[in-house]
Amino acid sequence: MTSGIPAQGEHDIELSVIAPAHNEQENIAPLVSEIEQALVGVRFECIIVDDGSTDNTRQVILEHMASRPWLRCITMTATPLGKGGGQSAAFWAGFRQARGRLVASLDADLQNDPADLPAMLNLLRERGADMVQGDRSHARRDNAVRRIGSRVGRLFRRMLLGDTIRDTGCSLRIMKRDIALMIPLEFKGMHRFIPVSARQAGYRVVEMRVNHRPRVAGQTKYGLGVTKRAIPGLIDCFAVRWMGKRRRPVLHEEVHP
Repeated sequence: MTSGIPAQGEHDIELSVIAPAHNEQENIAPLVSEIEQALVGVRFECIIVDDGSTDNTRQVILEHMASRPWLRCITMTATPLGKGGGQSAAFWAGFRQARGRLVASLDADLQNDPADLPAMLNLLRERGADMVQGDRSHARRDNAVRRIGSRVGRLFRRMLLGDTIRDTGCSLRIMKRDIALMIPLEFKGMHRFIPVSARQAGYRVVEMRVNHRPRVAGQTKYGLGVTKRAIPGLIDCFAVRWMGKRRRPVLHEEVHP
């Protein structure tokens, strides 16, 4: 039996899976199939965010929606075609459309493995955590330049933010919906700081090793140069540190006589 939800608002949704997609037409079909197979028995929905694609990404999503009522598509309307708002903005939009009590995020390029989602759900419950952050570091086969860049980035994040998350760039994570809505993802690059921002706000974040697969279709959206990753990443660290020092606790509960 197919899992998912039969119609909007008809049943309570446990998990909303959000996947930004920019020119990923060849990856949509296997992505949808893998999510469907991984979440059998879970009341879920999947929202694919078409972020300014110029290929047939949106059409492929719409074709699959005809037979999968749990599948939804939203599009970034404020960005020029072909440009896209970027991953942070796409997550921001997807999170606000989510109807689940929990929200999962992953990349649409198939490098994240949806088969890891059930184990992440179980770990969230077992540990009483608010977020489970994926860690691909043991499985990646990066070249020397990327490995050095990752180590330097982790060093700066630890020094400036006290961030001990090993793989903060991994998009595969599950979190309570409150966390997904509180992160200021309308700012470029903030998706890399979701775990540390959650910890700054008092939420409990645990890590779990997850699978990592090579891209087999489409093109990577990220550069390797210092000007494209290292320097903007360092500037973002200072911005997140400033926000962290200005942050005040907002967790609350209603009391009754």
